Amino acid sequence: MIPYKATKKKPLTVEEKAFNTMLSKLRIVIEHINRELKIFRICKETYRGKGERGLLRVKLIASLYNHRVVFV
Repeated sequence: MIPYKATKKKPLTVEEKAFNTMLSKLRIVIEHINRELKIFRICKETYRGKGERGLLRVKLIASLYNHRVVFV
């Protein structure tokens, strides 16, 4: 989803501003999750292991993050 942009000739309406605010609140939650997952280097860099094990490892790290969030 892309936020609305204002120009000099066409300022944002109240509905567009409310949409942008709602979208930014949603995006910040997702960005914080991405930051937490990138702490593990396997989610940040190119996986150099064999086969499709990389996807399994990423899923394992994501499940560990979800497990930690549930119990904290």
